[in-house]
Amino acid sequence: MSHTVIEEVKARQVLDSRGNPTVEAEIFLSDGTIGRATVPSGASTGKFEAVELRDKNDDFYFGKGVLYAVRNIEEKICPQIIGKSPFAQRTIDNEMIKLDGTPNKSNLGANAILAVSLAVAKSAANSLNLPLYKYLGGINAYVLPVPMMNILNGGVHADNNIDFQEFMIYPVGAKNIKDAVRFGSEIFHTLKGILKMRDLSTGLGDEGGFAPELSGVEEALELIVASINRSGHDTDEVKICLDVAASEFYIDGAYHLKGENKTLKSEEFAEYLTYLANKYPIVSIEDGMAEEDYYGWEILTRHLDGKCKLVGDDLFVTNINRLQEGIKRRIANSILIKLNQIGTLSETLDTINFAKIHGYDAIVSHRSGETEDTFIADLAVGTNCGRIKTGSLARSERVAKYNRLVKIEDELGEGGMIYSGWT
Repeated sequence: MSHTVIEEVKARQVLDSRGNPTVEAEIFLSDGTIGRATVPSGASTGKFEAVELRDKNDDFYFGKGVLYAVRNIEEKICPQIIGKSPFAQRTIDNEMIKLDGTPNKSNLGANAILAVSLAVAKSAANSLNLPLYKYLGGINAYVLPVPMMNILNGGVHADNNIDFQEFMIYPVGAKNIKDAVRFGSEIFHTLKGILKMRDLSTGLGDEGGFAPELSGVEEALELIVASINRSGHDTDEVKICLDVAASEFYIDGAYHLKGENKTLKSEEFAEYLTYLANKYPIVSIEDGMAEEDYYGWEILTRHLDGKCKLVGDDLFVTNINRLQEGIKRRIANSILIKLNQIGTLSETLDTINFAKIHGYDAIVSHRSGETEDTFIADLAVGTNCGRIKTGSLARSERVAKYNRLVKIEDELGEGGMIYSGWT
């Protein structure tokens, strides 16, 4: 182990689940081991996220190519890490941050840096013949996350009139991952049957959830409650989680719900979310207010802290400094964790630890432009986060993460348990 070093770094442009280019990196070690990682890409992105480098050549993938990021890996990052130990994750991540030299990784590109960071971790785990979750978390990696399953899409993830971005089911009554996946599959297919009966579209959005034209948010919630009940489950064992993605419709200091023809001030929108949380079995609301509407976040937190998990995604963007500001202001009580929002594995782990120390829940999450890479499944178990967002029970790039969690559960056997912390 002590003599194993990085011998070669390769990168290439591949496609994500939306058919757009993304970056894949490979790390080749002196002991013959290879680590490979592919980075995801978001559609609904916070303005404070690390920068995803795109070529901006309109004649090549309509400007979305990532050949500059690939070149940065092979020509700039590679010479810096050749000969280094793959087990020096933090050292390598820090070297890349320093080499980039910007606060948001806009020079090399967060997609270039992250691809290498994750591939290094995978190569190290493979070299030790350890599953990735065990390499990341050691003997204390044993908690399987309860999945927050996106079964109905709106917002920028769908071409419909629903303003909120994600409607998720959360199987708190599942005794293990296999049960959780089964609950989700049964409810997903029941929802499909209800939509067909009502002559509504069963087409899928970016994250695999259905994307019908509905009258508004409440009809979506009613459909999900009906699907839970008709599938043979109930709202004691399966709850609802929302991703409002409020920044997407926060314009000139107000929330514009086009699908419902409403324009609401911060106080009114917080009241509306509180009304929904009291009427429906909602236990988590992500990005309930816009990323810069701190006043709105303060009101919403006063209304629902203690009743709901109030999750900061665009608000915190997996960034310790922004999370620290939120803690100081006493807003939200949970943070969404997206590797590509911050750009390295080390910084991601630091943010998770910082959140836990300060009593904030951490939820590991996918992006709308995903790949077959299952890193986040192992990350959720390795950090004992207890929750994961990885999309619907359709589309292979989403299902791959659930299948990986099933395998991890089998590996852990009686030494593993599914999270039961909050309902």
